Amino acid sequence: MDQIVNFRAILFPSDGRPPSLVPLMTSLMSIPAHHASYTNNPSRMPHPEVHMDYIAEGLGPRAWKYQLVEALDGMNRKFTEPYIIFYPVVSRDGMPFPINKAIRDIQGRAFVEENAWRGNIIVAKYRDNPFTSMIDASMADFPILKNYLLTHGCPGQ
Repeated sequence: MDQIVNFRAILFPSDGRPPSLVPLMTSLMSIPAHHASYTNNPSRMPHPEVHMDYIAEGLGPRAWKYQLVEALDGMNRKFTEPYIIFYPVVSRDGMPFPINKAIRDIQGRAFVEENAWRGNIIVAKYRDNPFTSMIDASMADFPILKNYLLTHGCPGQ
């Protein structure tokens, strides 16, 4: 029986609405990940696809990727509670996801279409390992994320 646990995450909607807090559902992984063998905490599979419009159905984690944010540029220490950014990569119809207008607005003149974040973006927070120690994010995390998104495009898809 999979135990469902929700964590608060920040949704950056692609349609330009302001970012908001959403519940990020996670479930126990059926097969322990390699890193889980070294911890007492079970690995949890996040389900950001619940909040991603136009994402391919039935692919689960193969329809999205993630980027870890452990520090901002110029920092000489990592965050004690880093972030994980989930972004969609496989659409229902094979077409590109729409450019995320909320993040485009944050980037302003620094926006580069070739590196644009596309689709709904979900940002979660964790302590030691993103799949064993997720914690609740809050809107207090928004300024840090805004700073990161201002200077970072979407990783290669």
